[in-house]
Amino acid sequence: MPDRSVNVTIALPLADELHDTIRTTDRRLNVTALTRAQRRVYRDGRPLWAGYPEPPRAEDESEEEARERLRPILRETEVLLTNPIVPDDIVERAPALKWLQLTSAGVDRLLDAPVVQSNVTVTTASGIHAVPISEYVIGAMLAFAKGLPRALRSQQERIWRPYWPDELEEKTVGVLGMGAIGARVVELAKALGMRVLAMRRSVERRTTGAQAGFPAADEMLPPSELRHLLEESDYVVVALPLTNESRGLIGEPQLRAMKPSAIIVNIGRGAIIDEQALVQALKEGRIAGAALDVFQQEPLSGESELWGLENVIVTPHISGGTPRYMERAVALFCDNLRRYLADEPLRNVVDPARGY
Repeated sequence: MPDRSVNVTIALPLADELHDTIRTTDRRLNVTALTRAQRRVYRDGRPLWAGYPEPPRAEDESEEEARERLRPILRETEVLLTNPIVPDDIVERAPALKWLQLTSAGVDRLLDAPVVQSNVTVTTASGIHAVPISEYVIGAMLAFAKGLPRALRSQQERIWRPYWPDELEEKTVGVLGMGAIGARVVELAKALGMRVLAMRRSVERRTTGAQAGFPAADEMLPPSELRHLLEESDYVVVALPLTNESRGLIGEPQLRAMKPSAIIVNIGRGAIIDEQALVQALKEGRIAGAALDVFQQEPLSGESELWGLENVIVTPHISGGTPRYMERAVALFCDNLRRYLADEPLRNVVDPARGY
Protein backbone atom coordinates (compact mmCIF):
# COMPACT_ATOMS: atom_id res chain seq x y z
CA MET A 1 0.00 0.00 0.00
CA PRO A 2 1.50 3.39 -0.98
CA ASP A 3 2.32 5.90 1.72
CA ARG A 4 -0.83 7.96 1.18
CA SER A 5 -3.91 8.82 3.17
CA VAL A 6 -6.85 6.43 3.12
CA ASN A 7 -10.31 7.94 3.60
CA VAL A 8 -12.31 5.87 6.09
CA THR A 9 -15.98 6.63 6.77
CA ILE A 10 -17.87 5.36 9.82
CA ALA A 11 -21.57 5.12 8.99
CA LEU A 12 -22.92 3.96 12.35
CA PRO A 13 -22.87 5.30 15.93
CA LEU A 14 -19.77 4.46 17.97
CA ALA A 15 -18.49 5.50 21.38
CA ASP A 16 -15.76 8.17 21.31
CA GLU A 17 -13.13 5.73 22.54
CA LEU A 18 -13.87 3.38 19.65
CA HIS A 19 -13.54 6.25 17.19
CA ASP A 20 -10.15 6.94 18.76
CA THR A 21 -9.17 3.29 18.45
CA ILE A 22 -9.84 3.42 14.71
CA ARG A 23 -8.12 6.78 14.19
CA THR A 24 -4.95 5.69 15.98
CA THR A 25 -4.61 2.43 14.08
CA ASP A 26 -2.36 4.08 11.49
CA ARG A 27 -1.27 7.64 10.71
CA ARG A 28 -2.34 7.21 7.08
CA LEU A 29 -6.01 6.96 7.99
CA ASN A 30 -8.27 9.96 7.45
CA VAL A 31 -11.33 8.98 9.48
CA THR A 32 -14.72 10.67 9.15
CA ALA A 33 -17.61 9.74 11.44
CA LEU A 34 -21.01 10.61 9.97
CA THR A 35 -23.29 12.70 12.13
CA ARG A 36 -26.62 11.35 13.30
CA ALA A 37 -28.48 13.18 10.54
CA GLN A 38 -25.96 12.09 7.91
CA ARG A 39 -26.35 8.46 8.99
CA ARG A 40 -30.13 8.70 8.47
CA VAL A 41 -29.62 10.13 4.99
CA TYR A 42 -27.01 7.44 4.23
CA ARG A 43 -29.57 4.76 5.19
CA ASP A 44 -32.31 6.50 3.19
CA GLY A 45 -34.28 6.96 6.41
CA ARG A 46 -34.35 3.27 7.30
CA PRO A 47 -33.87 2.21 10.94
CA LEU A 48 -30.34 1.59 12.12
CA TRP A 49 -31.49 -1.94 12.98
CA ALA A 50 -34.81 -3.57 13.80
CA GLY A 51 -36.07 -1.81 16.89
CA TYR A 52 -33.38 0.91 16.71
CA PRO A 53 -34.77 3.75 14.56
CA GLU A 54 -32.19 6.37 15.67
CA PRO A 55 -34.81 9.17 15.49
CA PRO A 56 -33.80 12.76 14.75
CA ARG A 57 -33.06 15.23 17.54
CA ALA A 58 -33.81 18.92 17.69
CA GLU A 59 -30.11 19.80 17.60
CA ASP A 60 -29.39 17.73 14.47
CA GLU A 61 -28.59 19.40 11.18
CA SER A 62 -31.49 19.46 8.73
CA GLU A 63 -31.96 16.62 6.28
CA GLU A 64 -30.98 18.89 3.39
CA GLU A 65 -27.83 20.05 5.18
CA ALA A 66 -26.93 16.45 6.00
CA ARG A 67 -27.48 15.40 2.39
CA GLU A 68 -25.23 18.17 1.05
CA ARG A 69 -22.45 17.40 3.54
CA LEU A 70 -22.70 13.63 3.04
CA ARG A 71 -22.30 13.78 -0.74
CA PRO A 72 -18.59 14.79 -0.82
CA ILE A 73 -17.75 12.51 2.11
CA LEU A 74 -19.05 9.43 0.31
CA ARG A 75 -17.49 10.55 -2.97
CA GLU A 76 -14.02 10.38 -1.37
CA THR A 77 -14.59 7.28 0.78
CA GLU A 78 -12.23 4.37 0.17
CA VAL A 79 -13.13 2.27 3.23
CA LEU A 80 -16.61 2.14 4.76
CA LEU A 81 -17.61 0.73 8.16
CA THR A 82 -21.34 0.11 8.18
CA ASN A 83 -24.13 -2.06 9.51
CA PRO A 84 -26.09 -4.19 6.98
CA ILE A 85 -28.39 -1.28 6.04
CA VAL A 86 -26.36 -0.39 2.96
CA PRO A 87 -27.83 1.89 0.25
CA ASP A 88 -28.52 0.13 -3.04
CA ASP A 89 -26.69 2.91 -4.87
CA ILE A 90 -23.60 3.03 -2.63
CA VAL A 91 -21.30 2.13 -5.54
CA GLU A 92 -22.52 5.19 -7.45
CA ARG A 93 -22.47 7.46 -4.39
CA ALA A 94 -19.00 6.26 -3.36
CA PRO A 95 -17.06 5.77 -6.62
CA ALA A 96 -13.69 5.54 -4.78
CA LEU A 97 -14.95 2.75 -2.48
CA LYS A 98 -12.66 -0.29 -2.41
CA TRP A 99 -13.64 -2.08 0.79
CA LEU A 100 -16.83 -2.24 2.83
CA GLN A 101 -16.69 -3.72 6.36
CA LEU A 102 -19.98 -4.91 7.81
CA THR A 103 -20.66 -5.13 11.55
CA SER A 104 -22.89 -8.18 11.00
CA ALA A 105 -21.88 -11.79 10.42
CA GLY A 106 -24.72 -12.70 8.07
CA VAL A 107 -24.73 -11.33 4.56
CA ASP A 108 -27.72 -13.21 3.10
CA ARG A 109 -29.81 -10.04 2.82
CA LEU A 110 -27.08 -8.34 0.77
CA LEU A 111 -26.01 -11.12 -1.58
CA ASP A 112 -27.96 -9.66 -4.49
CA ALA A 113 -27.02 -6.07 -3.66
CA PRO A 114 -24.99 -4.21 -6.30
CA VAL A 115 -22.09 -3.61 -3.90
CA VAL A 116 -21.59 -7.36 -3.29
CA GLN A 117 -21.74 -8.01 -7.02
CA SER A 118 -19.28 -5.20 -7.76
CA ASN A 119 -15.49 -5.06 -7.49
CA VAL A 120 -15.75 -3.71 -3.94
CA THR A 121 -14.38 -6.10 -1.33
CA VAL A 122 -17.02 -6.82 1.32
CA THR A 123 -16.07 -8.30 4.70
CA THR A 124 -18.26 -9.40 7.60
CA ALA A 125 -17.90 -9.47 11.37
CA SER A 126 -18.07 -13.26 11.48
CA GLY A 127 -16.59 -14.59 14.70
CA ILE A 128 -17.43 -11.73 17.05
CA HIS A 129 -20.73 -13.36 18.07
CA ALA A 130 -19.27 -16.64 19.28
CA VAL A 131 -19.32 -15.81 23.00
CA PRO A 132 -22.82 -14.32 23.39
CA ILE A 133 -24.56 -16.72 21.01
CA SER A 134 -22.93 -19.84 22.40
CA GLU A 135 -23.97 -18.71 25.88
CA TYR A 136 -27.52 -18.17 24.59
CA VAL A 137 -27.56 -21.73 23.20
CA ILE A 138 -26.36 -23.27 26.46
CA GLY A 139 -28.82 -21.09 28.37
CA ALA A 140 -31.70 -22.26 26.18
CA MET A 141 -30.78 -25.91 26.64
CA LEU A 142 -30.50 -25.44 30.40
CA ALA A 143 -33.83 -23.60 30.47
CA PHE A 144 -35.60 -26.60 28.93
CA ALA A 145 -33.64 -29.16 30.99
CA LYS A 146 -34.53 -27.36 34.22
CA GLY A 147 -38.12 -26.60 33.21
CA LEU A 148 -37.78 -22.83 33.50
CA PRO A 149 -40.61 -21.96 31.06
CA ARG A 150 -42.94 -24.14 33.16
CA ALA A 151 -41.66 -22.58 36.39
CA LEU A 152 -42.19 -19.04 35.07
CA ARG A 153 -45.78 -19.86 34.09
CA SER A 154 -46.43 -21.22 37.59
CA GLN A 155 -44.88 -18.11 39.11
CA GLN A 156 -47.12 -15.84 37.04
CA GLU A 157 -50.14 -17.91 38.13
CA ARG A 158 -48.93 -18.02 41.78
CA ILE A 159 -49.32 -21.81 41.82
CA TRP A 160 -46.84 -24.20 43.51
CA ARG A 161 -46.26 -27.04 41.00
CA PRO A 162 -43.23 -29.20 41.83
CA TYR A 163 -41.73 -31.14 38.92
CA TRP A 164 -38.72 -33.33 38.13
CA PRO A 165 -36.07 -31.45 36.09
CA ASP A 166 -33.47 -33.02 33.82
CA GLU A 167 -29.74 -32.43 33.31
CA LEU A 168 -27.45 -31.98 30.30
CA GLU A 169 -24.67 -34.34 31.31
CA GLU A 170 -24.55 -37.43 29.04
CA LYS A 171 -27.24 -35.99 26.76
CA THR A 172 -26.42 -35.72 23.04
CA VAL A 173 -26.29 -32.38 21.26
CA GLY A 174 -26.11 -32.15 17.48
CA VAL A 175 -24.61 -28.93 16.12
CA LEU A 176 -25.30 -27.93 12.52
CA GLY A 177 -22.50 -25.63 11.37
CA MET A 178 -18.98 -25.41 12.74
CA GLY A 179 -18.08 -21.78 12.27
CA ALA A 180 -16.94 -19.76 15.26
CA ILE A 181 -20.36 -20.03 16.94
CA GLY A 182 -20.86 -23.75 16.39
CA ALA A 183 -17.30 -24.52 17.47
CA ARG A 184 -17.75 -22.68 20.77
CA VAL A 185 -21.11 -24.36 21.40
CA VAL A 186 -19.31 -27.68 20.95
CA GLU A 187 -16.63 -26.71 23.47
CA LEU A 188 -19.14 -25.52 26.09
CA ALA A 189 -21.37 -28.56 25.62
CA LYS A 190 -18.41 -30.90 26.03
CA ALA A 191 -17.40 -29.06 29.21
CA LEU A 192 -20.87 -29.88 30.57
CA GLY A 193 -20.32 -33.58 29.91
CA MET A 194 -22.49 -33.86 26.81
CA ARG A 195 -21.96 -36.17 23.87
CA VAL A 196 -21.34 -33.91 20.88
CA LEU A 197 -22.13 -34.57 17.22
CA ALA A 198 -21.34 -31.86 14.69
CA MET A 199 -22.04 -31.38 10.98
CA ARG A 200 -19.68 -29.43 8.73
CA ARG A 201 -20.01 -28.87 5.00
CA SER A 202 -16.34 -29.59 4.26
CA VAL A 203 -16.38 -32.96 6.07
CA GLU A 204 -16.67 -35.75 3.51
CA ARG A 205 -17.20 -38.76 5.77
CA ARG A 206 -17.99 -39.53 9.39
CA THR A 207 -14.91 -39.12 11.56
CA THR A 208 -13.87 -38.21 15.06
CA GLY A 209 -13.68 -34.60 16.12
CA ALA A 210 -9.98 -34.97 16.85
CA GLN A 211 -9.30 -36.19 13.31
CA ALA A 212 -11.27 -33.25 11.88
CA GLY A 213 -9.52 -30.65 14.03
CA PHE A 214 -12.33 -30.24 16.57
CA PRO A 215 -11.25 -32.29 19.58
CA ALA A 216 -14.30 -31.32 21.67
CA ALA A 217 -16.63 -33.07 19.18
CA ASP A 218 -17.18 -36.81 19.56
CA GLU A 219 -18.22 -37.22 15.92
CA MET A 220 -17.90 -34.99 12.86
CA LEU A 221 -20.45 -35.66 10.15
CA PRO A 222 -20.90 -34.64 6.51
CA PRO A 223 -24.22 -33.06 5.43
CA SER A 224 -25.25 -36.42 3.96
CA GLU A 225 -25.55 -37.75 7.55
CA LEU A 226 -27.96 -35.11 8.78
CA ARG A 227 -30.62 -37.73 9.52
CA HIS A 228 -28.23 -39.67 11.75
CA LEU A 229 -27.47 -36.51 13.72
CA LEU A 230 -31.16 -35.72 14.13
CA GLU A 231 -32.07 -39.24 15.23
CA GLU A 232 -29.30 -39.31 17.84
CA SER A 233 -29.65 -35.82 19.33
CA ASP A 234 -31.52 -34.70 22.44
CA TYR A 235 -30.75 -31.10 21.44
CA VAL A 236 -30.30 -29.85 17.88
CA VAL A 237 -28.53 -26.52 17.41
CA VAL A 238 -28.86 -24.72 14.06
CA ALA A 239 -25.77 -22.52 13.63
CA LEU A 240 -25.64 -22.33 9.84
CA PRO A 241 -25.56 -19.30 7.54
CA LEU A 242 -28.44 -18.99 5.10
CA THR A 243 -27.34 -20.30 1.71
CA ASN A 244 -29.03 -22.09 -1.17
CA GLU A 245 -28.02 -25.37 0.47
CA SER A 246 -29.26 -24.51 3.97
CA ARG A 247 -32.56 -22.85 3.05
CA GLY A 248 -35.36 -25.19 4.15
CA LEU A 249 -32.84 -27.75 5.39
CA ILE A 250 -35.06 -28.66 8.35
CA GLY A 251 -38.52 -29.55 7.07
CA GLU A 252 -41.21 -32.04 8.03
CA PRO A 253 -39.12 -35.18 7.22
CA GLN A 254 -36.21 -33.92 9.30
CA LEU A 255 -38.47 -32.95 12.21
CA ARG A 256 -40.04 -36.42 12.11
CA ALA A 257 -36.55 -37.92 12.36
CA MET A 258 -35.97 -36.18 15.70
CA LYS A 259 -36.75 -37.74 19.07
CA PRO A 260 -40.13 -36.83 20.63
CA SER A 261 -38.10 -35.59 23.62
CA ALA A 262 -35.76 -33.43 21.50
CA ILE A 263 -35.33 -29.65 21.63
CA ILE A 264 -34.29 -27.57 18.62
CA VAL A 265 -32.44 -24.26 19.03
CA ASN A 266 -32.16 -21.94 16.03
CA ILE A 267 -29.69 -19.05 16.13
CA GLY A 268 -28.78 -19.27 12.42
CA ARG A 269 -31.48 -17.93 10.13
CA GLY A 270 -35.24 -18.45 10.25
CA ALA A 271 -35.54 -19.71 6.68
CA ILE A 272 -33.34 -22.73 7.46
CA ILE A 273 -36.35 -24.29 9.23
CA ASP A 274 -39.77 -24.73 7.62
CA GLU A 275 -41.65 -22.65 10.19
CA GLN A 276 -45.10 -24.11 9.55
CA ALA A 277 -43.76 -27.66 9.74
CA LEU A 278 -42.08 -26.72 13.02
CA VAL A 279 -45.32 -25.32 14.44
CA GLN A 280 -47.14 -28.56 13.57
CA ALA A 281 -44.40 -30.72 15.08
CA LEU A 282 -44.52 -28.68 18.29
CA LYS A 283 -48.32 -28.69 18.51
CA GLU A 284 -48.50 -32.44 17.90
CA GLY A 285 -45.74 -33.22 20.39
CA ARG A 286 -43.49 -34.80 17.75
CA ILE A 287 -40.64 -32.79 19.28
CA ALA A 288 -40.57 -31.47 22.82
CA GLY A 289 -39.68 -27.83 22.29
CA ALA A 290 -37.86 -25.06 20.46
CA ALA A 291 -35.82 -22.00 21.36
CA LEU A 292 -35.98 -19.58 18.46
CA ASP A 293 -34.06 -16.34 18.04
CA VAL A 294 -34.53 -16.05 14.27
CA PHE A 295 -37.61 -16.33 12.07
CA GLN A 296 -38.65 -16.46 8.43
CA GLN A 297 -40.13 -12.97 8.76
CA GLU A 298 -38.80 -10.46 11.29
CA PRO A 299 -40.25 -8.95 13.36
CA LEU A 300 -42.30 -12.07 14.07
CA SER A 301 -45.95 -11.35 13.38
CA GLY A 302 -48.25 -11.09 16.35
CA GLU A 303 -50.44 -13.62 14.52
CA SER A 304 -47.76 -16.33 14.62
CA GLU A 305 -48.78 -19.43 16.55
CA LEU A 306 -45.25 -19.63 17.94
CA TRP A 307 -46.06 -16.91 20.49
CA GLY A 308 -48.74 -19.03 22.15
CA LEU A 309 -46.98 -22.39 22.32
CA GLU A 310 -45.91 -23.31 25.85
CA ASN A 311 -43.02 -25.44 24.56
CA VAL A 312 -41.40 -22.55 22.68
CA ILE A 313 -39.00 -19.83 23.79
CA VAL A 314 -39.19 -16.81 21.46
CA THR A 315 -36.53 -14.09 21.53
CA PRO A 316 -36.31 -11.13 19.10
CA HIS A 317 -33.00 -11.86 17.31
CA ILE A 318 -30.92 -10.84 20.33
CA SER A 319 -28.68 -13.87 20.87
CA GLY A 320 -25.67 -12.01 19.47
CA GLY A 321 -26.25 -8.95 21.62
CA THR A 322 -23.69 -7.94 24.23
CA PRO A 323 -22.36 -4.69 25.70
CA ARG A 324 -19.05 -5.65 24.05
CA TYR A 325 -20.51 -6.00 20.53
CA MET A 326 -19.04 -2.87 18.99
CA GLU A 327 -15.79 -3.27 20.92
CA ARG A 328 -15.28 -6.64 19.21
CA ALA A 329 -16.49 -5.35 15.84
CA VAL A 330 -14.04 -2.45 15.95
CA ALA A 331 -11.18 -4.73 17.02
CA LEU A 332 -11.86 -6.90 13.96
CA PHE A 333 -12.14 -3.81 11.74
CA CYS A 334 -8.82 -2.42 13.01
CA ASP A 335 -7.11 -5.75 12.39
CA ASN A 336 -8.48 -5.68 8.85
CA LEU A 337 -7.35 -2.05 8.45
CA ARG A 338 -3.78 -3.07 9.27
CA ARG A 339 -4.05 -5.90 6.77
CA TYR A 340 -5.49 -3.56 4.14
CA LEU A 341 -2.67 -1.06 4.58
CA ALA A 342 -0.10 -3.87 4.38
CA ASP A 343 -1.68 -5.44 1.27
CA GLU A 344 -2.43 -8.61 3.24
CA PRO A 345 -5.56 -10.78 2.85
CA LEU A 346 -8.55 -9.46 4.79
CA ARG A 347 -10.51 -11.58 7.25
CA ASN A 348 -14.08 -12.70 6.46
CA VAL A 349 -14.19 -11.72 2.79
CA VAL A 350 -17.65 -12.45 1.35
CA ASP A 351 -17.79 -15.02 -1.43
CA PRO A 352 -21.13 -14.54 -3.25
CA ALA A 353 -20.85 -18.04 -4.75
CA ARG A 354 -20.75 -19.62 -1.28
CA GLY A 355 -23.40 -17.29 0.10
CA TYR A 356 -21.30 -15.97 3.01
